[in-house]
Amino acid sequence: MKLFSNLISALEITNKTNAKIEALVNYFSIAPDKDKLWLIALFTGKRPSRPIKTTLMKVWCMELTELPEWLFLESYSTVGDLGETMALLLPAPTHKLDLSLHEWMTELKALKPKSDEAKKAFVLGAWSGLDQQERLIFNKLIGGSFRIGVSKKTLVNALAKFSGIDTNQLMHSIIGNWSVEDMSFEALINGKHINYDNSKPYPFCLAYALEKDLHDLGEPQDWIVEQKWDGIRGQIVKRNNEIYIWSRGEELVTQQFPELVEAISNLKDDFVIDGEILAMKDNDVLLFNDLQKRLNRKNVTKKLLEEVPIGFYAYDILEFNGEDIRKTPFIERRQALETIFNSMFLPDYIKLSFVVAFQRWDDLNAIRNNSRAINSEGLMLKQKNSPYHTGRKKGDWWKWKVDPLTIDAVMIYAQKGSGRRSSKYTDYTFAVKKDDALVTVAKAYSGLTDKEITEITQWVNKNAIEKFGPVRTVKPELVFEIAFEGIALSNRHKSGVALRFPRIARWRKDKPVDDIDTIETVKQLITAP
Repeated sequence: MKLFSNLISALEITNKTNAKIEALVNYFSIAPDKDKLWLIALFTGKRPSRPIKTTLMKVWCMELTELPEWLFLESYSTVGDLGETMALLLPAPTHKLDLSLHEWMTELKALKPKSDEAKKAFVLGAWSGLDQQERLIFNKLIGGSFRIGVSKKTLVNALAKFSGIDTNQLMHSIIGNWSVEDMSFEALINGKHINYDNSKPYPFCLAYALEKDLHDLGEPQDWIVEQKWDGIRGQIVKRNNEIYIWSRGEELVTQQFPELVEAISNLKDDFVIDGEILAMKDNDVLLFNDLQKRLNRKNVTKKLLEEVPIGFYAYDILEFNGEDIRKTPFIERRQALETIFNSMFLPDYIKLSFVVAFQRWDDLNAIRNNSRAINSEGLMLKQKNSPYHTGRKKGDWWKWKVDPLTIDAVMIYAQKGSGRRSSKYTDYTFAVKKDDALVTVAKAYSGLTDKEITEITQWVNKNAIEKFGPVRTVKPELVFEIAFEGIALSNRHKSGVALRFPRIARWRKDKPVDDIDTIETVKQLITAP
């Protein structure tokens, strides 16, 4: 546990990705193989089911510390994390337990079917033999999550640096079907359980946001313009009668979209196609809010397939019948893609992204401004002679998104952050007017300067009305302009709407609460062009 505890501490004290990677590489260099496997499992969502209810742990902690519930809850509201609160309140250890991570996880898995009395004895015994940081880790292993800013990509980059193995192969390996009990660390990272050659994707070619006047791009006839769709960027890989779908986040999402797999399986050629996965119905692109219902589903039911059908807009072709054609000019790759689509039978929901017709740069302004009417984010501008770059290369591909939508809302809840920001209120909930009351419409935590966050924290400390754990209800006085990319009706939200990528555009110190938006004006944006 000490090694894992030290790793978590190292990851928590930095927000720099390279420092996190170095800490992970160091762990992989010294930890036992079984511990490495459990780390990968814990950080990729393969943790076993919770063996003990955290409500029971809370009761046991109060019994052990002889604290009244009000004082425990007050401590919890100050700390903001149950596992950390218990670790801080527990008395000093009476002895030293020295079990490895995999030994602890084995014990915890075996604990699940046991009685509450046996579970209590185990937990109290563990608490009495661990120091404060190790207790925190122990509590998190039972019922919490590690909010330490380690994404799957960061984990994979660390594994790649440690092993020298290709990052895409590692991503395929660790998110595939495997269990700690049936896999060795070496077999996992070397992909013994997968066929990587057939599934291997290419790094995505990415675009920069347009930062110059259109006329500075040169002659319009040297460019191809397409709609920028608001979905999930994906590569469909078809090789040797096997089909894989990769997201831009370098995750295999094949099982989430069975209709795409079925359609592609009927095609004879092998290829790697880049495009956009979208929710589509009756040939119309739906909102991203609809697509979200299909994401991260282990099992896609027949009902869900019918309610949220999926489509695919093909942008580019990177490989055809085993030949890597990324260096071929885009105009030629586009023509090859058109040939494929014209010669093969494909269902209506798999389409070739259409080219926007224009003669002059100024023609694009009206087309871009109308993007939201077709649930598009804006336009993509691609140089006809550009290769398919790895990552971003300024100059060849530009994304020209529509301006964000904005509303004015009042802050009604504030919550402290985590890690380095645990002493400041950084997460906010905003509301708009509904009749004579307020209704929550968005949560946001980005867009403010450190100075503004400090000022808001001081204000919250003076103007908090109620406490709900780490959350504070505040006087509805601070008005903010909230920017977002899209809006849709939603039955899951009390306001009846869901905002896409809400963030704080600015603090409106000049605007009184009486002038914030109403829920009616917010809903009018749903059909706004």
